Parts: sequence; C-alpha cells; structure tokens
Amino acid sequence: MAQFYSAKRRVTTRQKVRVTVNDLDGLGQGVARYNDKALFVSGALPGELAEVEIADEKRAYARGKATRILTASPERVQPQCVHFYQCGGCQQQHVSPLLQQSSKAKALARLLSQETGQPVSIETVIAGEAYGYRRRARLGLNYHLRSQTLQMGFRQAGSNDLIALTACPILVPELNALIQPLHQMLSGLQAVRRLGHVEMVQADNGPLLVLRHLAALSAQDRQELERFSHKHQLALYLAPESDTLVQLSGETPYYQVEGLKLTFSPRDFIQVNAALNQQMVSTALNWLDLQPDDRLLDLFCGMGNFTLPAAKQVKSVTGVEGVTALAEKGAYNAAQNNLNNVAFFQANLEEDVTLQPWAAEGFNKVLLDPARAGAAGVMPHIIKLAPERVVYVSCNPTTLARDAQKLVSSGYRLERSALLDMFPHTGHVESMVLFSRI
Repeated sequence: MAQFYSAKRRVTTRQKVRVTVNDLDGLGQGVARYNDKALFVSGALPGELAEVEIADEKRAYARGKATRILTASPERVQPQCVHFYQCGGCQQQHVSPLLQQSSKAKALARLLSQETGQPVSIETVIAGEAYGYRRRARLGLNYHLRSQTLQMGFRQAGSNDLIALTACPILVPELNALIQPLHQMLSGLQAVRRLGHVEMVQADNGPLLVLRHLAALSAQDRQELERFSHKHQLALYLAPESDTLVQLSGETPYYQVEGLKLTFSPRDFIQVNAALNQQMVSTALNWLDLQPDDRLLDLFCGMGNFTLPAAKQVKSVTGVEGVTALAEKGAYNAAQNNLNNVAFFQANLEEDVTLQPWAAEGFNKVLLDPARAGAAGVMPHIIKLAPERVVYVSCNPTTLARDAQKLVSSGYRLERSALLDMFPHTGHVESMVLFSRI
C-alpha cells in the first residue's frame, strides 16, 4: 500500500550525545554536564563514557537515557531479574549495592546540610540483603483480548502496560515461588476477564493473598481458590469492593518485632522489609536512650511498630495515629502482648497535640514516622513540648530536611543520622535522624 506525505505527520529524531558521567544522584541517575548544565542520565554510572539520547531539555537541566555504554564502570553489575530493563519496579539493579547506598547517603547529607545550615554527614548505613527482601507486592491483572491470556505483573517503566512476570528476585522466596502457580490458577478461573489485581504478603505465620475481582465469583471459582490456598498453605482474602475484605481461608496474619507479636489486616501498613524494620526499630530505641522513667510520645504510630517495643523500656508510651483502625489495632496488640503502660489515640496531627488531655503530663522524648508529606503541621507542637530527644524516621528526604530546619532553628542539634536501605535497587530513600535539645 502506498504511503503519502502528510503535513500533519511530524517525524522527530532525538539528539544523541556522548558524555562522561561524573556523579550519581539519590534516584540512581547518572549526572553529567551538557550545554553547560546538568544532564541526568538513566542507566549510566559515574566514570562511564556513554552515548545518551536526550529526552527532555529545560533551561537549567536536561534528561536523557543511556543507549550505549562505551566505557563501563567497575560498579556496574549484572541485574538478577530477567525483567529489569522493562519493569518499572526497580531502577538500580545494574548498580552495585554499595554505590546505591553511598549515592543516597550523599544526596541525603547534602539536603540536610543545605536546610539546617550545618554540615551533616551520614554516619550509619543500615542495610540488609539486596535481594529477597520484599514481603509485600501488588501485581496488576489484565485479560489480553487479542492473545486470550491473563497478564500478571508490575507496570512497565513509563507505561501502564503490564510486564508478564515470571519471577521477581526482590520478593522474599516464599512469594517469588508463588508467582507462576498463582498465574496458572488465576488463568483458569471463569472470572478471568474480570480480575483487578492481587496483593501478596508474607506474614510471619505464612503467606496471604488478596484477590480484587470486578464481578461476582462462581461457586466453582471460589472452590478453586480455596483449593489453591490449602495446597500452598496461605491465607486467602477476596475483595469484591475496594474497601471490602472477605476471608476465605487461613489464620489472622502477624509479624514479630523485638519479641512482640503484632497482628494486622492485609490492608494495614507494615514495613515491606522485615529485616530492616527490626534493625530500624532497635536503632531508634537505642538513639532515644530510653530509661525507666521516660514518657515517650510516638506520633504517626500506625499500629505500634515502635510504640509497643518501646513500652517494654519506659514508664509510659502514648501512640497517636490519624487512622482510627490503626490506633484500634495498636491498642489490641498492646493488650495481646500484656503491655499495660501504653495508650493509643486517634487524633488529627495537624491540631495542637499539647492541648489534648493525654498530653497533660508532657513527654520528655518523641518519636515520629510520618508519611511522605512529612510533619510540617506537627513540628511547632513538638517544639512546644520541648522533649530532650527527638527521633524522626523519614521516607522522604525533602520533607525531612524541611522539618529538620524547624527543629534546629528552635534550639535542637542534629546529632546523628542514618540511611535506611529499606528498598534496594529503587530510588526510595529512607532515613532516620536524632535531634537533641541544646
């Protein structure tokens, strides 16, 4: 068939340049210079000469993708995942774990130094296994009409398309082993065209699955799902609505930290890296220098990940959480672990916590673990409480640096800092900082 020129059709060829990469940012992008500005290069490492396709150019910086590595860095390693170059789940499997950690630590230190006005160095990197660490995952499901097959996997990088997953080496081995039999079982369901996603969680008492289905399941499908759960010894939940869970089989899941057992719902937030969570909790409590007469306030406490272990060491702990269900779960777990010196409260943490009845006696130490938005609304209230020590656990270095500046300008010293390598091979930066009142 003949093709004719159309004035509306515009063919663009992206510019390619050769650059030498001289740094790695906290997100795992190589940093080079191009046209007298920073060029951020995905897929390139410091010291590498790379051919780069320019994808986006602004006045102050440009972004590109390495299409060919002409001189490879000794820190470049072979990714263990066969899907790495397509899947959007990981970005840094080609980078040695030590370089990943050092680049994140350097970026974190730079941000904290800029905001607080004092030199900050990251003294500790708390790390674990680079693979087989993730105990939670959500896999998309999509029935492909043309091939008449069920696709199951993570989203492709920069796309909504699914990668047909056969294995995921960052998952704990128990969940990784479920991927192929789970896909085979779901492909045989009568409702295969009306499935939304599946969540996998490895609890300490075994794996669990949550299946989101968009149409009612037949009796045959439910039987097949139950057979699968018994065969693989897992707890199975159905989600006919986004906010509804129906348990078909298995026990209530739990995980352990500092010798305590914390039960949870499949939808409750838990740290996905169990080994790092244990190290994080232990380090945070050590930094607080907990004593038998201490009164500790744990803000954004969830269901007690820090609150309950701390209760074993102090006079009293008050956990405050914005989500009612999590505060209730914390109180339940306190009772189950026979901890009588801990109380949980639901409260809007944007409001003045010092005015709450449970704050009447005050607190001499504070721990907070906010979401990515940070704790801007809470910092003035912490400053008013005037605790001796504050430990801030963060999943966003930008908001941590912003909030740290408020503490430092109010008479606190940034005393210790640690990078938490909670998510190897990704651009996520978790950290923990200790502040002491001067």
